[in-house]
Amino acid sequence: MSLVNITSAEVFYSAIVPLSASLIIVQDDIAGGGPTGPTGDTGPTGATGPTGDTGPTGDTGPTGDTGPTGDTGPTGDTGPTGDTGPIGDTGPTGDTGPTGDTGPTGDTGPTGDTGPTGDTGPTGDTGPTGDTGPTGDTGPTGDTGPTGDTGPTGDTGPTGDTGPTGDTGPTGDTGPTGDTGPTGDTGPTGDTGPTGDTGPTGDTGPTGDTGPTGDTGPTGDTGPTGDTGPTGDTGPTGDTGPTGPGITVFGYAYNPVDPELANELGSDITFNTNGPMSGITHTVGSTQITVPNTGIYMISYSVVITNNVDAIISIAVNGFAIASTSTPTQLLTGDYSDSAILSLNAGDIVTLRIE
Repeated sequence: MSLVNITSAEVFYSAIVPLSASLIIVQDDIAGGGPTGPTGDTGPTGATGPTGDTGPTGDTGPTGDTGPTGDTGPTGDTGPTGDTGPIGDTGPTGDTGPTGDTGPTGDTGPTGDTGPTGDTGPTGDTGPTGDTGPTGDTGPTGDTGPTGDTGPTGDTGPTGDTGPTGDTGPTGDTGPTGDTGPTGDTGPTGDTGPTGDTGPTGDTGPTGDTGPTGDTGPTGDTGPTGDTGPTGDTGPTGDTGPTGPGITVFGYAYNPVDPELANELGSDITFNTNGPMSGITHTVGSTQITVPNTGIYMISYSVVITNNVDAIISIAVNGFAIASTSTPTQLLTGDYSDSAILSLNAGDIVTLRIE
């Protein structure tokens, strides 16, 4: 919106500006906020929750080379043997491995003395006699010819009484051991007998030199994290330490829209109402706000313009406008606000200017 003079008469814009405004000044924490009060005593630790399930173990890295073994120290005296525990139950016998190849037959021992002949049983029927060959001179016994077909066996007579056993001939050489059959399944381990009393420990031999450490195998993947146990009860709260100084210097002054409180261009804005104040001083109905300490201050303002006026709003310190805080209205109504961080000295006077 703009005003246009379409007559030849001279037009004057009012230098009186109805407005509402507010100004807030806050000093930063003095010297960084003061020392922190001492920490209260720590409450007792709550009960530890149950441990989560352990993740699966990562693959074991390859074993490093074993260092050379140190010289063995002299053996300590052997302690007395503890009582033997009862023998555990025998596990079931494993499957028998396949029989090894039979070793070669040992030499035959000398024949034992012949026992007395048992009574002769009745003679079985004689098989037909083979043709008798002519009897030759008895020479050295030739190789035995093939055995003729055996005639049918006669009925066996009753067995005569067994004669006394002859002396046993010397044992033949043992044949080579056959291949060992596969080991049968191991039976369940018997209960362990009670441990015997430990004998006194022998003197420890000098430690051998440690071999070089093998390279560490790669770390296995970390197992998934077990479930977190329930949180233990919270211990009682420790005593609260004394409060350190925080933001202790601040002030808020403002005024509502009121035609009777309109400001003239080129003047400082009057504030007719005080909000919370601490350290900052302002007299209601005046323009000046005084800061008590030297330090860094955050200053914020808001001005509502209710008619069209070309003006500049800025923060002034000790009567001098701070250029970096200037905001032009550009003949527009509305809410104009800005803020700045300024370094002020104790006793400086801050005002809000419209010009």
